[in-house]
Amino acid sequence: MSFLVATFFYTGCLRPAPGTWGSLAAVVTGLGLVSLGGWLALAIGVVLAFGLGMWATHHQTQGSDDHDPSEIVIDEVAGQWIALGPVAIGAAHAGVSIFALWPGIICAFVLFRLFDIWKPGPVGWADRQQGPLGVMLDDVIAGGLAALGVLALAWLAHSGILSTITE
Repeated sequence: MSFLVATFFYTGCLRPAPGTWGSLAAVVTGLGLVSLGGWLALAIGVVLAFGLGMWATHHQTQGSDDHDPSEIVIDEVAGQWIALGPVAIGAAHAGVSIFALWPGIICAFVLFRLFDIWKPGPVGWADRQQGPLGVMLDDVIAGGLAALGVLALAWLAHSGILSTITE
């Protein structure tokens, strides 16, 4: 059961780039959560993914020299869902389907992958921590940074600044 959770239903077994596959699966399932229960369902999903991820990662890495095997992608799921948070809240605020905000969905995916791969500042620090918390925390922080990026890009897109610059 812990392998099923850690690999997010075996998504982490896909090659190449299991983290990207895990993030893509997280976008699809995250959109499903938002469609079924709004941003609150997504937020509950983040909490559950983090908690189950801690448990599954502990069991999958116990006694192993590799503290963060590439097939463990439940951390990407939690982080990607955090990155999607502003899009889900924006859709609820505007009273539209989350699919209407498709540019935000793409930005959340790209920014999360960028921060997860690049590992700037606090993401890199968290990645160097040992144990399940280190595995989960770097992606949670990358998701938070991506969410901030999504908010900044939405502000730019809706503030009129971009149209002023392009005129």
